[in-house]
Amino acid sequence: MIEKKKVFWFILLRLLVVSVFLVTTLYLDVHTYDVSGEVAGRVLARLLGATYLFSLLSLVVLRKASARTTRTLTHLQIVWDLILVTVLILVSGGVTSHYAFLYFLSIISASVLLARSQAYYTASLCVIFYGAILDFQYYGKLAPLGLSPYPAQQWGAEYLFYLIFLHCASFFLTAFLAGHLAERARVSESALQEKAIDYEELERLNSCIVSTIDSGLLTINVSGRIRVFNRYAELLTGVSQQDAYDRPLSEVLPGCAGFESSFFESGQGEFQHKGPDGSELLLSYKSVPLLDKDGAPVGAIFDLHDLTELKRMAAELKRADRLAALGELSARMAHEIRNPLAAISGSVQLVALRPWVDEKDQRLFSIILRETDRLDCLLRDFLFYARPNQPAKVALNLHRVIGDLCALLATDPRMEGVEVDNQLPADLVVQFDKDQCTQVFWNLLVNAAEAITGGGRICIDGALVKEDAGPGEVRISIRDTGSGMSQDDLRRVFEPFFTTKKGGTGLGLATVYRIVETNGGRMTINSSKGKGTTVTLYLPALC
Repeated sequence: MIEKKKVFWFILLRLLVVSVFLVTTLYLDVHTYDVSGEVAGRVLARLLGATYLFSLLSLVVLRKASARTTRTLTHLQIVWDLILVTVLILVSGGVTSHYAFLYFLSIISASVLLARSQAYYTASLCVIFYGAILDFQYYGKLAPLGLSPYPAQQWGAEYLFYLIFLHCASFFLTAFLAGHLAERARVSESALQEKAIDYEELERLNSCIVSTIDSGLLTINVSGRIRVFNRYAELLTGVSQQDAYDRPLSEVLPGCAGFESSFFESGQGEFQHKGPDGSELLLSYKSVPLLDKDGAPVGAIFDLHDLTELKRMAAELKRADRLAALGELSARMAHEIRNPLAAISGSVQLVALRPWVDEKDQRLFSIILRETDRLDCLLRDFLFYARPNQPAKVALNLHRVIGDLCALLATDPRMEGVEVDNQLPADLVVQFDKDQCTQVFWNLLVNAAEAITGGGRICIDGALVKEDAGPGEVRISIRDTGSGMSQDDLRRVFEPFFTTKKGGTGLGLATVYRIVETNGGRMTINSSKGKGTTVTLYLPALC
């Protein structure tokens, strides 16, 4: 396939060469034997004008030419050059002309623009045209055109034959060499173009993979400065690739500072990192040295993963398994304890009815009955925690549920001085057991109120969280201005019988957690000492 760019530059080069030689011939070297300088000047002027006009028309046609038209136009360019050189030789003396070498340019052009066979065809035409000029001039056939046969006859037939043979060999040798070189150039160019296409496709594929994988991918040079920084790494650090480029890795990821000595070795590890929103992230990394063709290290590749959610889920799963086993064992023990406890309570009541029991014994019996009742309530709560009732899910309007609870808690002394701000949307609906939902929010509101000293505020808000796959969920946040909890207490807050309140059983939040989990939701708590607590519930939305 002929390239338009090559044809374009060929036409421009032809214009330049023809202009130089024709102007030189017209003004400096117009010497003919039988053709006057004035006639030669007019012929050359017309030839120059025709060549420029043909070249300009060719450039216009070439802009919108198809492949077939371009090929035809290329053949016309070669033929025009042959005619141009032939006429130039005629008007400049024929056998004495110095411009026969211009045929070489036509042959080279044919080999570069067309094919090797076309170069041989062009060389054959050059031999025919040049030989015809010399033969016709020798026999006086060109005298009507003003070209005298005297110079050719003066040199003799043997010299003309030698001249034709010499040019013939030169033309075909030029066609052979130029065709061979042009063919090799075309093969090399084609191979280079294929490689370029392969490299471009590989670069696009590499760029697509690097930018879309769900892990942070970055590379550093031998100085420890960042070069590649993909989209996921931007999300983890909050730093764009433009800002991260050429910055030290330990500056963008301070947690990596302790591993600088092993950056250029194969390894892996974990480190803490503060995310763009200020949250603490646990990141893992794998490093692989980046080597050059000689095996020398030129940098390193890092693969980053966010383990925060994975670790949280693993901890929750471990805790759930531990609590499930503990709950199963405790439930059986509670059943076994309640039976003798009921027997003890009944026996004490019967003994207390005897007439011979004095006042001191009556007081002791009342203490036993009170403590057995308290122990029975504790066991009942623990059994509810260990084996919550199977929920009967219904559609619940959370705004209305919280409003009813606030009305019930208005007279509770624990809520004195505490303002409850219900900011839940009026149309927020969840699927939840009605009684268990009331119990969950009752416990959470009472716990929040008990954590507030002297007066404070409880804010409840929520929103529907859309998910790409699976059903949506409703997020509810309960924030208080209480005393908060330490991080050590926060890690144990869902464990049964753990409490920081005087007289508490430690089953309130544990039971709430089990109820939320049984209804298909999840629950998290964030708290800081002296800065209040935020309880976040994720409950199934109404499908």
